[in-house]
Amino acid sequence: MNTKNIEGQISRKGLRTSVAAGSIGVFVHWFEWAIYAYLASTIAVVFFPQQDSTAALLSVFAVFAISFGVRPLGALVFGTLGDRIGRKKTLSIVILSMSGATLVVGLLPTYDAIGLWAPILLVAARVVQGLAAGGEFGSAAAFLAEYSPRKHRGFGVSWLEFGSLLGFLAASLVVFVLSSAMDAQAIADGGWRIPFLIAVPLGVIGFYIRSKIEDTPEFRSLEELGNVPQSPVKEVFTKHRKQLLQMSGLEVMMHVTFYIVLVYLLTYQEKVLGFDAGTAALLSTAASWQA
Repeated sequence: MNTKNIEGQISRKGLRTSVAAGSIGVFVHWFEWAIYAYLASTIAVVFFPQQDSTAALLSVFAVFAISFGVRPLGALVFGTLGDRIGRKKTLSIVILSMSGATLVVGLLPTYDAIGLWAPILLVAARVVQGLAAGGEFGSAAAFLAEYSPRKHRGFGVSWLEFGSLLGFLAASLVVFVLSSAMDAQAIADGGWRIPFLIAVPLGVIGFYIRSKIEDTPEFRSLEELGNVPQSPVKEVFTKHRKQLLQMSGLEVMMHVTFYIVLVYLLTYQEKVLGFDAGTAALLSTAASWQA
């Protein structure tokens, strides 16, 4: 396969569109991801029994952990799908899955309304979101890498991190505005739904952008040559085990620090330091901006 011929198929406009298509999904995913974490204290009240508030809060973070646990499965499923049917179709499926699950979370009845079904349905929706998140990052990274000129691939893929951090920043700003406009009771009574519902039209916009792009020139070339991988997962574990372990270690190290600072920090400020939700969200916004 001639790399120069592939890069010659990529116009400047096409490159800009691919960056937007790749990074907007990451923005939407991590916007919703952060909203859930930033509203953990409220979600604990809304979806779990309140005999023990600490147990309820721990349950919220347990659900957060479950959605993390299924991410590798999502990466396997959607990564394989992307190698077989193309990045464009896979990224469209992923963002629709995430947006649909986010809509479900925003519309779920509370514990007071349907009892134990509330946390059960919350877990189900978060599992779908976790699968989609696992498929999003790897698929978008492959999409941007294949669309970027070889000598600028690092820069092209870096837009994923830009999109994810921007999603966290936007989420903290939304929570800050929500906390400034409503008191804690009003947020618990239904105001918490607003950020989740905001994420849905963002997902629709992302799907529209992704539906208008072409698949990567590299994947189209593989299709033309009949070289589309049939067992990509097997190839990873048999030919690239060292790189897989290296990247897994780097990701674990990075995300442990990332989520302690930008997710748990908000709850710590509210529960331990006694800050109100608006102040905690504002400080988290500043931390996101510095990140």
